[in-house]
Amino acid sequence: MTDPKLMSFEELQKKIASLKENRGVDLSTEEDLSVAVMNLISLEEHFFFSGAKTGKGEYYEMLREVREMRKVLLARMIDKTEAESWCISKHLLATTMRLMEVGTKLQGDGKVEDAKQMFSFAYKSFNLFFGLRLKIINTADVKNTLKKEKPMTFDDIMSKLVDCCKE
Repeated sequence: MTDPKLMSFEELQKKIASLKENRGVDLSTEEDLSVAVMNLISLEEHFFFSGAKTGKGEYYEMLREVREMRKVLLARMIDKTEAESWCISKHLLATTMRLMEVGTKLQGDGKVEDAKQMFSFAYKSFNLFFGLRLKIINTADVKNTLKKEKPMTFDDIMSKLVDCCKE
């Protein structure tokens, strides 16, 4: 077998496509579902802050309802038995959403380079989520990647994918 670190980009794409196909994952639907979960996480945050600022209990009740929806939808993508994966996945999606929002605000303020950096981090977080979702990477890889001081590069992502695809 070929050393995965020596795979060409085309070979790596085929391996990832095979993994997706064999697991029956519809990535278009999965992407839509993940964005829905991101928005539900964001709603949880807004209902919390609205409840705290106004003292009105109905915001906390709406938070509870939204949280239940988020749990059901996230469970369609991540097994709850994998406690670390579940929490990391939720936080990766929350991070993605917040970084997208920060990037959009920076862009609106004319801070284009700062916005690009936020968008890049958001996309990397999103890719890490799908790496976990497809079981191409494991939770230790994500934790180690997130602890890095320098921003992740495309090579970092690809090396994580390749390292975890060893058979």
